[in-house]
Amino acid sequence: MAFLHYIGVDVSKNTLDMAVFKGKDFVFHKVIDNKKIAICNFLKELEMIRGVGLSESVFCMEHTGIYNNPLLVCLHKKRGNVCLEVASQIRYSLGNIRGKSDKIDAIRIGEYVYKNREEIKLWVPKREIVVKLERLSVLRDRLLMTKKQLSVPLKEQKNYIKESFSNLEKRLCQRTLNSLNADLKKVDKQIEKVLREDEHILRLFEIITSVSSVGTQTAVSIITCTNEFKDIRDPKKFACYSGVVPFTRESGLFKGRGRLSHMANKKMKTLLHMCAIVAIGSNKELKAYYLRKVGEGKNKMSVINAVRNKLIHRIFACLRENRKYENNYIKTVA
Repeated sequence: MAFLHYIGVDVSKNTLDMAVFKGKDFVFHKVIDNKKIAICNFLKELEMIRGVGLSESVFCMEHTGIYNNPLLVCLHKKRGNVCLEVASQIRYSLGNIRGKSDKIDAIRIGEYVYKNREEIKLWVPKREIVVKLERLSVLRDRLLMTKKQLSVPLKEQKNYIKESFSNLEKRLCQRTLNSLNADLKKVDKQIEKVLREDEHILRLFEIITSVSSVGTQTAVSIITCTNEFKDIRDPKKFACYSGVVPFTRESGLFKGRGRLSHMANKKMKTLLHMCAIVAIGSNKELKAYYLRKVGEGKNKMSVINAVRNKLIHRIFACLRENRKYENNYIKTVA
């Protein structure tokens, strides 16, 4: 993409480091507060004083979660061009580097977006309902983690400490656990309510959950991770994103075994793993596939991973044809 100015942004909780380039030439660096007022003033300065038009510029930053939001909101209102990149993608593209600071990082991000200007993909904001589902899913994960941190030690310690101590701790924590369970039910109801507020989201949800063993939380995570399948439309890419694709390492005479990459969405991988375990136990076809492959000497985890991959391809096949999953589906030819 042809832009006149390339602006690298290093995002932190309190500040933004801006490195402005004109083509490949570094122009200036400035630190501003990570607040909407400071960001709007900086954008005015770019246009009024520096002569940097937003329509002919692109802002590139690492994906740092909620800390990106003030800048993204301001740029979206002014129709600015934004490129959101994974931090590891920028890091590995720079080769061997020495030293690190916020200013240096901003300059390196600016250099990265200029060098890769032909391949960069501009950021498209998610719809508000998708963001809402995403935040509810994150909140649910936090509640589950808190519940686990309390309940698991209480269960495990009862065989190793005095029964009176164990019962005392249970009584002291019971009200908190009850409150967490009540809050989890409220969040689950809110997620169901949000799903039914939008026809398109509800249709996607119904198609995904029609696949055997795929539940509500997995379907919600797939919808939010793929941005309603706008960002990821290929099942192979989603399988790679979810960490279920083995990659081989070979060099000369060395022939390495295929292994899964750690660069993946670990939550999505865990959800798909649970779906695969349920599918093996409840779906006759997948259970027969699992037993046959294990009987042939395949590693059990490798076969479970193959089942995860099958579930992904089934979901995307149904979405591609806009239909629910059928066990004995026969494709008709026009």
